[in-house]
Amino acid sequence: MRDPYDVLGVQRSAKPAAVKSAYRRLAKKLHPDANPNDPQAAARFAELNSAYEIVGDEAKRKAFDAGEIDADGKPVHPAFEGFGAQPGGGFGRDGTYETFTWGPGGFERRGGGSGGNAGFDEVLREMFGRTGAGGGTGFRQGRRTGGFQFEPEDFAAPPSGRDVAVAVTIALAEAAKGTSRRVTLPTGKEVDVKIPAGLADGQQIRLKGQGLPGAGTPGDALITVHIAEDPRFKLDGADLRLDLPITLYEAVLGGQVRAPTLDGAVSLTIPAGTSSGRVFRLRGKGMPQKSGTGDLLATVRIVLPEGRDEALEELMRSWREKKPYDPRKDLA
Repeated sequence: MRDPYDVLGVQRSAKPAAVKSAYRRLAKKLHPDANPNDPQAAARFAELNSAYEIVGDEAKRKAFDAGEIDADGKPVHPAFEGFGAQPGGGFGRDGTYETFTWGPGGFERRGGGSGGNAGFDEVLREMFGRTGAGGGTGFRQGRRTGGFQFEPEDFAAPPSGRDVAVAVTIALAEAAKGTSRRVTLPTGKEVDVKIPAGLADGQQIRLKGQGLPGAGTPGDALITVHIAEDPRFKLDGADLRLDLPITLYEAVLGGQVRAPTLDGAVSLTIPAGTSSGRVFRLRGKGMPQKSGTGDLLATVRIVLPEGRDEALEELMRSWREKKPYDPRKDLA
């Protein structure tokens, strides 16, 4: 076996607490059930436990540091007493030689004599809660497969890949009816993104597994959808707002005017005597949402003809003299 200090990744001067901490960390990482697709996992885990049997035990550590036993726990010369030897294993605390294998029941210890429990048992009990008569370790979704019972959270999941973010801009009409966009991700991959109808400005679409790869599952692609400003309509939740220009005579006399919507122009009746700023509601002509479609709110704006008109000016002077009124009286 390799040098047990190298296996544990600690210095020869490491304190017992540091050795124990290193073993705990590596035990979770190297456990065969945390590496189901690695055929060498059981061997590495056995090597780790054998290393801790030496470095984690005060007497064996002193013997190893003094050159009295080797990395496998075997005596370096016959004159050394206090440890019995058998091929293929390590020594227990009372001099009993033990072997460590990975079998159907998990991690198992075998050996001659009735030696005391090895040092790693104590650490595993602290890590995983309890032991059973078998003395082995296993991990089967909370089922006992030997002695110790392991839960999924005992083993850190491999790090997942990172998410990537992309922004796209669509027209208001596209947001109302739904559309699709071909998007180039930061990974260089091109994907077609389906944008559902009624998506609000700034909402995101998550594409599972389209982000950066990782040791675990790949990350996701987050597509932020922005809606471009429309020259005619303004978004107000699910409703649309529209400034609808009308002539002076349409405001005075009334009439039928054409009002634009996302579905095409519709006819809107302007009653006689309509003031500028009056709002007309066209139901169901707004943005679709889960709770239903919004409305179109058309605010009429009286627009005078371009340039000066002497006849209109004369009419207004006569109106001012004969029928004066104050539309701002309520503001006083």
